[in-house]
Amino acid sequence: MSSAIGANIRRAREERGWSQARLAREVCRVAQVTGEPVGRQEVSRWETGKRTPREWLPFIAAALGVAVEALKTPEKPAETPLPTLADFLPDDDPLSPLSAREGRRIGIGQVDDLQKRVHGLRLADDVLAGGDLIRPALRELRSTVRLYREGSHTDEVGRALLTQIGELAQIAGWIASDAGQHDEAERIYRLGISAARQAQDRTLAGNLAGSLAYQMSNTGREREGLTLAQAALNDAGSDAPPKARALYLDRVAWAHTQAREAQPAMRALGEASEALSEDAAGTESPAYLYWVDSGELRVMEARVYTELHRPLRAVPLLRDVLDEYDATHTREMALYLSWLAVALTDANEPEEAAGVAERVIRISSDVASERTAKRVRVVLSRLQEFADVPEVASLLTENAA
Repeated sequence: MSSAIGANIRRAREERGWSQARLAREVCRVAQVTGEPVGRQEVSRWETGKRTPREWLPFIAAALGVAVEALKTPEKPAETPLPTLADFLPDDDPLSPLSAREGRRIGIGQVDDLQKRVHGLRLADDVLAGGDLIRPALRELRSTVRLYREGSHTDEVGRALLTQIGELAQIAGWIASDAGQHDEAERIYRLGISAARQAQDRTLAGNLAGSLAYQMSNTGREREGLTLAQAALNDAGSDAPPKARALYLDRVAWAHTQAREAQPAMRALGEASEALSEDAAGTESPAYLYWVDSGELRVMEARVYTELHRPLRAVPLLRDVLDEYDATHTREMALYLSWLAVALTDANEPEEAAGVAERVIRISSDVASERTAKRVRVVLSRLQEFADVPEVASLLTENAA
């Protein structure tokens, strides 16, 4: 019964375009109670079936403008329900404001300054690795969450702060994941999803969820990664900006690939390309998606082909992308070259694969990235089957450790 009530509450709330925090406020208003005996976290528990509203049910119904029975009656789904992001929120509520709220006043100017710092961190990630950036990224995130919780601000500034917490969590989570701190990255991503949803920014929530799904797909949690990637796509809806929709579909394609589902992966890649083509019509996408372009989609397509052992498709794509790629982006260059090395082994070109692998090892030797370190191990492992080829034997001997 509690799960049916929760689903009905969530559906009625979303039909009104309300956030969980808004519903909590409306319930308190209808119940004529002071303070905040009901908060966003409690609404989340109702909606996920972790707690039954019981005495609050009449006030929830009144706030939503529906009958109590309508909330109690299970709705028979016409088809398998789509995954959502609700189950990926943090168990606690690390964004709940402190009750006193007597801290210094936060204005929109401070939010603008924060936005610039977040963008600066994002640009730094283009040329530096996670091991170099993890400390400043975590410091910035913690201080920003403190600013939101301890400061006083208008609702408008509060939403803007939540948006910046979400954007900061996305890049900080990415940096933590690159540094090999996957548990920390997951906590950060879930915090960001919560912030983005409270700010009612579905595009940002989808970006965060897609990033977490990508990590799951790459760390042995393929089914979870696929479920979350699909939830990011579904929750954002068909009206998401073209670049965002292309990125969500890219993550879905990779999740299917890691789950060894070739045909769905190829369909998602095609849909991602179609979505990105709509960007030419001038539809504005968030600034943080500046890096999503046709080149990035070609890289993902090549990686999917490589993972599916289709080197005749992967090798030309990777060569084209690498010919045009900015060499200052050392980590990405090493990663893309690693996929080329693997594709060349599949194409039975061990000599050339060894040459590319040597380049991967050389340019990634000073990069503090767990991603590149893992790819080096993958490449060397794949080359073992050609250990009798002189070029490969020499490379394996030099990198025996």
